[in-house]
Amino acid sequence: MTTDLDAAERLSSAPAEDDGGGGEVGIGLLGWLRWGWRQLTSMRTALILLFLLSLAAIPGSLVPQTAASPTRVAQFVGNHQTLAPIYQKLGLFHVYSSFWFSAVYILLFVSLAGCIIPRTWQFVGVLRAQPPAAPKHLVRLPVYATWRSGAKDGEAGAEKTLDAAEALLRRRRFRVARNGNAITSEKGYLREVGNLLFHISLFGMLIAFAVGKLFGGMGTVLVIEGKAFSNNVAMYDDFMPSTFYTADSLVPFGFKLDKLEASYQTSGTQVGNARNFQANVSYWTGSDPTKAKRASIEVNHPLSIDNSNVYLTNNGYAPIIKVTDAKGDVIFDGPTPCLPQDGNNTSTCAIKVNDGYVDDKGNATQLGFSALFTPTAAPQSEFKTMGPHSIFPELLDPHLYINVYHGDLGDNSGAPQSIYELDTKHMKQYMLDGQPLKFDRTPGQGFKLPDGGTVTFTGVDQWANFTVAHNPGTGWALTSAMMAVVGLIGSLFVQRRRIWVRAVAGEDGTTTVEIAGLARSESARIAEELADLALELQDTAPADQPDEDAIATTEPAAADTADTAAEKE
Repeated sequence: MTTDLDAAERLSSAPAEDDGGGGEVGIGLLGWLRWGWRQLTSMRTALILLFLLSLAAIPGSLVPQTAASPTRVAQFVGNHQTLAPIYQKLGLFHVYSSFWFSAVYILLFVSLAGCIIPRTWQFVGVLRAQPPAAPKHLVRLPVYATWRSGAKDGEAGAEKTLDAAEALLRRRRFRVARNGNAITSEKGYLREVGNLLFHISLFGMLIAFAVGKLFGGMGTVLVIEGKAFSNNVAMYDDFMPSTFYTADSLVPFGFKLDKLEASYQTSGTQVGNARNFQANVSYWTGSDPTKAKRASIEVNHPLSIDNSNVYLTNNGYAPIIKVTDAKGDVIFDGPTPCLPQDGNNTSTCAIKVNDGYVDDKGNATQLGFSALFTPTAAPQSEFKTMGPHSIFPELLDPHLYINVYHGDLGDNSGAPQSIYELDTKHMKQYMLDGQPLKFDRTPGQGFKLPDGGTVTFTGVDQWANFTVAHNPGTGWALTSAMMAVVGLIGSLFVQRRRIWVRAVAGEDGTTTVEIAGLARSESARIAEELADLALELQDTAPADQPDEDAIATTEPAAADTADTAAEKE
């Protein structure tokens, strides 16, 4: 009995017990680090991290971002006193630079790198090695055929058959190796090339995204017809720098908006829908506008200037207002952009006259106009029920509806203000015959203020909003995306498979031919390919001898341990 127990202990792979006691058994720190690395670089972890990165990007589309629109973030904070502090702590106003988004991004980066490098090295080793030797029992493979040829050539007939099989397989671009009485061949390495290309392309997209975030930047600017823009921070309405792209990185160039052309659908069910927007500009590089060139910018067709792209993102109207004081001096004369509120360009704007206005009593004051502009005013029947609004986005019947205030605009308080909103906390509306002063004017019409000044609606200009973006990683990202699609196509449609041919001469001089195939994924193509090879091979070794033991099957049979290992190698 003791002898049996001793033998059992010698066969056991369990660690031996320490008679002294107190010793702990485990894989140790190095073992845990190795296990953690394998988990991080596994394909399952990479897919999970990619899914988490997609989820992490969702708040960046739903919550206003500081980098894209500080004004919208400030409005959100003012309107949501409870949620805003929570969002700020979670970094939801700057998702793509938050610690949790960066953590997922870096883990995915490391995971892909750790997955690609060993797979590439392993694949290079497979390419350098010969295809695996034929299993002992080919009959156990999923696709198999055999026959006997009656040519009484003995060993010479078997060699002739193997030579013909090798030539056939090489014509079909198989990698072929010969081992004794068998030919082994393999094809479909582009499948693994596609897999590696797909993962390397994802890796490249991550690098391009990082480069764009670190070395890219953008800004937005509103330009009125006839006005110009120069590429410096002072000219931008909003400027979003990055870690390595600051105000000092801006390349000198500029452009002038010569004309904004817009066309709209005038009939049918889509009446009023935009058909075309085109900004005709004159642009120059450097600081010399006299060397300007002409170009046009359309939606999704930006203008490229010195590695920066200028996009046309929005457009609208800018009514031209002329203001004189009680002395007749012109205090304000120019266009003011209005923000569209609907598809018909019903627009709101705030016109501010900060300094210089003096009333008929000699008192200095500030004026503010809260205005509604309609490029095509609604008829009186609709006006009475729905208020002032536009029924078509083009300038067909422009009207400007104005409320006039005087007092303190609040510009000197130091608090930031939007140029598109009028703060009337410290202002009073003019009164006329006991009613708040409101009026409706068309281009060329004006009116006189109760304190002696005049306001004239002289005309309308158009404006365009441009986004100037410097994205150094865009080309890399596009190339990586295209290569990822190519790699995915290769991994899905290329089938890796192996085919073995064995020819053995019998004692009676006949040749027994066996041919078998194995694919790494279930497919009927391997059976069709094997049938074609067998048919062509019979030109050299015709099946003219009966064989009751011959087997032709496409169903896998049970294999012993040695054959199974060889087949899955």
